[in-house]
Amino acid sequence: MMRFSVLCTAAALMSCGAAFAQAGGPIPRTAEGKPDFQGVWTNSSITRLERVPEFKDLVISEADAKQWEMDAAAVAAADNAPTAEDKGAPEVGDDPAGYNNFWIDPGRQVGKINGTYRSSWITDPPNGKVPYTPAGRTAMMKTVSTYNMFDNPEERIPIERCLIGFASTGGPPMLNALYNNHQQIIQTPDAIAINIEMVHDTRIIRMNGQHNPDNMRQYLGTSVGKWEGDTLVVETVGFKAIESVRVDFGLFVYISPDSKVTERFTMQDNDTIFYQFTVEDPAAYTQPWKGELNFRRSPDRIYEYACHEGNYAVPNILLGARELERAGLKQPVVKRGIGRLDRPAKQ
Repeated sequence: MMRFSVLCTAAALMSCGAAFAQAGGPIPRTAEGKPDFQGVWTNSSITRLERVPEFKDLVISEADAKQWEMDAAAVAAADNAPTAEDKGAPEVGDDPAGYNNFWIDPGRQVGKINGTYRSSWITDPPNGKVPYTPAGRTAMMKTVSTYNMFDNPEERIPIERCLIGFASTGGPPMLNALYNNHQQIIQTPDAIAINIEMVHDTRIIRMNGQHNPDNMRQYLGTSVGKWEGDTLVVETVGFKAIESVRVDFGLFVYISPDSKVTERFTMQDNDTIFYQFTVEDPAAYTQPWKGELNFRRSPDRIYEYACHEGNYAVPNILLGARELERAGLKQPVVKRGIGRLDRPAKQ
């Protein structure tokens, strides 16, 4: 593939991406002449949606990127080290409350897009943060507060019930998570299916189709696609409210039920899909916010997630709540989050 010799500035990222796609050389095509996205892809990375506090700018130097990768590797190695035999069991209330490092596979590299290392996927606003309105942030926190309901299984969040993948892996927007960052694309002239390894969410993109009526909402919304040249443009609306808060590396990301997400898939070469997204809802955000990342072709297979099998979380949570009630105790306030596997904060 030809090297891209022009350094993209943050203000020109979108046009820069289009130019880079044209410079990428031949791409696989279907019998109809459209770009052929079929295969297994991954978006694993230690870069994530919002900018980490260690960096001010979207584009970071190669030296900073390599240091970030070394720091992340050091954190992973420490987490993977065996526990000292004389340490004993943790004190009550001080248990790890999460996966150990064996189960975690977020990726090892900083995101690199169009030749530049990225501190976040968000490109606009320039600060790399989701621009919530006061109403949007309130709606997010109201949704988070319902996570502490313990009366019925239907009150528990979809990821806990193995209904949907966490961290917006199924999207849209399609983001990376602590593990299972693979997707398989199957393509026909009438529809494109994206099978997500996390809980096996499957998005069906209707080509030149129509959205569902507003009273027929889906966890991943209704996605309708069209071709603009060699770019697949997908518009998604109609999300279920219960899936509005998505956990991303310990960060709560709110995709409002009434938002519109527009995605652009552009194949830059045989092994790279340049992915851009815009999220819009004037009630929830002060402006449309945008981001971009790459999907890389993977030689790996999609494996069975098997989330429901042996899923003791929901029944045990409800059993624990009933035991507390019998003891006359109040329900605890649950603090949710997923540990960081990124660069330690500078001292």
